[in-house]
Amino acid sequence: MLYSTLFTAFVAIVFFAVDQYAPVAWLHAKWPVLLVFYLTISFLTHRLVDTGLQGNRERFIPLFLASTVARLVLGLAFVGFFLYQGIDARRTFVLNFLVLYIIYTGFEMWAINRKLRQNS
Repeated sequence: MLYSTLFTAFVAIVFFAVDQYAPVAWLHAKWPVLLVFYLTISFLTHRLVDTGLQGNRERFIPLFLASTVARLVLGLAFVGFFLYQGIDARRTFVLNFLVLYIIYTGFEMWAINRKLRQNS
């Protein structure tokens, strides 16, 4: 979980610097909400993977797949909620969400793979 928090802090610093010193059209104003959402999802994934690695190792795969499905469903609900609320710059918001989704998924795959190597 420490790596997810540090990664989120790094992304937040980069986004803050870009937002303050070089405002760009590709960064949506709701980027802090997106980062909090992804930090929460990362925490959920981390807890499920830790639960899967403790005790019965055969539970790891179903719990990992459940966390992946939960990430997808919660992400769709999150985007749907903001689109239903009539957020401005919808395309930018969705693109920021998708880019962060890919980045966080890749980061968590790297972190889980690293953790699995230690336990094998």
